[in-house]
Amino acid sequence: MSKPLPRLRMDLDFMPSPVEDRPGLMIRDPFHYSDVTLIIPPPLVPVLAMFDGEQTEDAMCRVLLDMTGDVRVGELQRHLLESLEQAGFLVGERFEEMRAATERAFAESDVREPAHANGAYPGDPNELAAWMTENLDGAAHPSAAADGLIGIAAPHVSPDGGWDSYRAAYQALTPDLADKTFIVLGTSHYGQPETFGLTRKQFVTPFGAAQTDIDLVNRLAAKAPRAVRMEDYCHAIEHSIEFQIIFLQSIYGPNVKVLPILCGPFAKSLYVGGKPEDDEGVAEFFEALGDVYAREAQRLHWVLGVDMAHMGRRYGDEFAAEPHAGGMLAVAARDKERIEQLAAGDARGFWDRVQPEHDDLKWCGSAPFYTFLSTVPQAVGQLRHYEHWNIDAESVVTFGAMAFHKEL
Repeated sequence: MSKPLPRLRMDLDFMPSPVEDRPGLMIRDPFHYSDVTLIIPPPLVPVLAMFDGEQTEDAMCRVLLDMTGDVRVGELQRHLLESLEQAGFLVGERFEEMRAATERAFAESDVREPAHANGAYPGDPNELAAWMTENLDGAAHPSAAADGLIGIAAPHVSPDGGWDSYRAAYQALTPDLADKTFIVLGTSHYGQPETFGLTRKQFVTPFGAAQTDIDLVNRLAAKAPRAVRMEDYCHAIEHSIEFQIIFLQSIYGPNVKVLPILCGPFAKSLYVGGKPEDDEGVAEFFEALGDVYAREAQRLHWVLGVDMAHMGRRYGDEFAAEPHAGGMLAVAARDKERIEQLAAGDARGFWDRVQPEHDDLKWCGSAPFYTFLSTVPQAVGQLRHYEHWNIDAESVVTFGAMAFHKEL
């Protein structure tokens, strides 16, 4: 009997090849279990659908034979199978070994190494400092937003795509915050639903090691064990917190103190109904984080690493998105409604606008925003900037900058 084909991992990144002389489908691993990038030639792309755990190697041979007319398709089949397996792109023993080794290495490391240096930002500390100085243009100077400021929301897009919003957010911060511990709430793009990822590791960047407040990490883990994933591997690959840390370090120095928290999606609420805190673990975490802030607000400050809508073909929509045009005008109007609820400090009003249609705007920052408003119910906000960015020719991400104060 012919062997069944293994399943292709569905948590991979699939995108058109950016290499001009190598067209096809590019596949890479966003979890960094594998550092291999494969480009599948256009004729073979439909064959990938056969890697579903049910179809067989013989069936694949017949498809390749019909496609090529060459009876010597066995070599082509073996090459495709071996390439996918060795890259760790197929569910099976090879992938499990790679995943276990990678996650074990992260867990055993004393620090969280930078994942996006020399990619999203310069890896040389001098180049990074010059780049930040040039583009921040006055961050950490007193501004109108300073009085009573308790936190900011900044994007987590690639800085080169969102400098205006990053600048507007970080210009709200003032030099007197240097001794604060910054609670950094970041979107967990790959994390488990209803889960908050914590780590005790120091966050290393080209600037140096930001200091994670281990005592606060331990207190949250002890008080909300059902919702906390300690040494969450997602920290190793996630950019939503890493980007905020390089901004904080550029303003307050490499040893800035942080409490990094990755917020997984509130999938139960979005797809089943009810409020996020109807999940007992989420409710415990909200209570634990709110208690930490209530007890130690004077030494804490909030930073949210959040984007808003994700629209267009890259994100599964049937239309090409263009900034501030066509269907994006309606998206901007709906974004404004949500932002108004954030500014009012109305967690439930905000979620009432996120929840319908399972959040068809795909706000990846909804969980950090809701977590913040639920744990700091006296917070009110001010929108400092809002923009659309073409992440590619047919897809748009929206984001902005907000400053939050304590309502008197």
